[in-house]
Amino acid sequence: MTAEQAKKAWKAAPKGRAKVAAKPLPVARLIEPNTKLMDLAYEQIEEAIVTLKIPPGTSVSELMLSEMTGIGRTPIREAIQRLAREHLILVLPQRGLLIPEIDVNKQLKLLETRRELERLICRSAAKRATPEERAAFKRLAKEFIDAVDINDDASFVRSDREFNELCLTAARNEFSAGAMRLMHGLSRRFWYYHYKQAADLPVMAKLHAAVATAIAAGDGQEAAKALDHLLDNTEAFTKATVLSPL
Repeated sequence: MTAEQAKKAWKAAPKGRAKVAAKPLPVARLIEPNTKLMDLAYEQIEEAIVTLKIPPGTSVSELMLSEMTGIGRTPIREAIQRLAREHLILVLPQRGLLIPEIDVNKQLKLLETRRELERLICRSAAKRATPEERAAFKRLAKEFIDAVDINDDASFVRSDREFNELCLTAARNEFSAGAMRLMHGLSRRFWYYHYKQAADLPVMAKLHAAVATAIAAGDGQEAAKALDHLLDNTEAFTKATVLSPL
């Protein structure tokens, strides 16, 4: 499907049908000289899935994603493989690619794993972060609050992704990092899908800022405590979606 055909299909689709935007996706950050095209493709497609620009249940293809991002097929194919490992894209043999539906039960199981693993990561990050990383955590704490002030959920999602990656880098444990990267995108997408029901952006921003501030200060105990508060809220939020469906 060409970009023009995708655009026509988008406009013609009946209300309620999953649709994919045909225009190129915005670049989430400035392209650094050493940024790999695969990483850039991953970031753009991941953000499109998480923020529902590509809704659950949508069929996509390498060509369509290439036209949306303006990036060649080989980096797109590598990004798809990573997104498949993170359960954000389903690769269906002989049938193509599908954005999976959102599953509350899977989200609750994911949170069980996140709680134990992420507590370790936050404590380790508080202990091992470099001065430059601590400055970045302090900046991110401010960015979380700023996103609320301007009511910009996309900025919050981008800051959250940077915060998650910075935690994994600062913790300096490749084993916990590998496990956590399988969960972050699904968690962000679930939150984005439901958060407006609970007006949850201000709460989540403050909770994230508290974790970032504790890590910046090198206080592992406070970072773990703040992380527990964040995940308590996330778990309650997740369970509430069962009682208050869209």
